Amino acid sequence: METDPFINKVADKIFNLGLTAPAILFLEGYKPLAFLGSQLLLVTQPVLNIFVSDRLTRNTISLLEHPEQLETLITQLETKAAQLPNLTEET
Repeated sequence: METDPFINKVADKIFNLGLTAPAILFLEGYKPLAFLGSQLLLVTQPVLNIFVSDRLTRNTISLLEHPEQLETLITQLETKAAQLPNLTEET
């Protein structure tokens, strides 16, 4: 299964900002409400498009609408977090 380039971009941005662990925690907790969030974005899309691109809004709605895409994002973030050196080990 090919990963959506938008998901890759979001995962890379979160990783580069150093927010991998908080993002995973938030997304895991948000999963049951993701569909409602996507519907809220659909309702507010005309106003949102004044501030952000239509493509970004549509991609975000798609990400939240489909649980498998949200799970893919979480999996990518977990993979990236696992690649980090363990900074809590004592030397």
